[in-house]
Amino acid sequence: MGRLKIAAVLAATVFIAAGCTKKQEPEVLKDGTYTAQMEEYSHGWKEFVTIIVKNGEVVTTEYNAENASGFIKSWDNAYMRNMKSINDTYPNEYTRYYAAQLTGQKETPDIDLLSGASSSGGNFQKLSEAVIKQALKGDSSVAAVPVD
Repeated sequence: MGRLKIAAVLAATVFIAAGCTKKQEPEVLKDGTYTAQMEEYSHGWKEFVTIIVKNGEVVTTEYNAENASGFIKSWDNAYMRNMKSINDTYPNEYTRYYAAQLTGQKETPDIDLLSGASSSGGNFQKLSEAVIKQALKGDSSVAAVPVD
C-alpha cells in the first residue's frame, strides 16, 4: 500500500506541475516604424531598411542606400545606366524586389537573391534580420549592422 500512495502522490505532482507551466507565446512584431542600417559606407553608399509594422505584420518596406550627402542610390540615373549595362539590374529594380519579399511577413523570410545584385541581397538579409529583431522588441532606435 505504501508504494501505491507514493505513486499516486508522484502522479498528482506531475499533473499539477504540467498544468502550472506557462505556454510559450509566439513572438509578435510590435506595431511601429523600425530601421536598420549598415554601420559603414560601402563604395560610397550606406544601405538601410525601414519597415512599418501594423497588427503584427510588415505592411511597408523601404530598402535603399544613401551617400554621405543623403542622396538616395535608386535616384542616381547615371549609376542605374552603368549598372544595368553590366549587371542587367539596377538599384530601383532590385531594392523593390528585395523589399517585396519582407512586406507582408511576420518574421524574417529567406531572401531569394537576384542575379546581378546578390551582394545587396546578402546585405538586405542581414538588415531584415536586424530590423525584425527591433520590431519584436518594439525598439524604434536605428539598428547598426556590421559590414563583413
